[in-house]
Amino acid sequence: MFASFALPDLARVSRRTVLGGLIFGVIGLIVCLSLGAPLTGLGLCIGLGLGLFNFRLIQRSVVKVGAREDENHKRPLAANTVARLAVISALALGLLFLSFDLGLGVMVGLAAFQFLLLLNVARSMFKMGHGGWTDDDSEVISS
Repeated sequence: MFASFALPDLARVSRRTVLGGLIFGVIGLIVCLSLGAPLTGLGLCIGLGLGLFNFRLIQRSVVKVGAREDENHKRPLAANTVARLAVISALALGLLFLSFDLGLGVMVGLAAFQFLLLLNVARSMFKMGHGGWTDDDSEVISS
């Protein structure tokens, strides 16, 4: 499915996700400030920033491992992913224990970034014609 996902598509997905994250962060911060929860708004922005940082590290890691000559590409990617997720999870949980409002905002920000990324990847996939409904699918569903 991802074999036909070209580099320009990845750049578009990245740009849209970052822009969506910025818009969501600004709106979320304004809403949190107006509701009297400044730490939650700050946490939301921190979570979005951590999500973006993680996404950039993933891109860098894939490029670096893809340029290697050895055949086993899965092991270094898996090790990098586990280490990155462990650090981000420890940071988010640490902030949650330090200040519930701040930690909650970080968790929501991380989840929002992943959701935005998923939506943008799905949008690009549907535009390419993958994953969309076809006439064959509608016949199977209707019968």
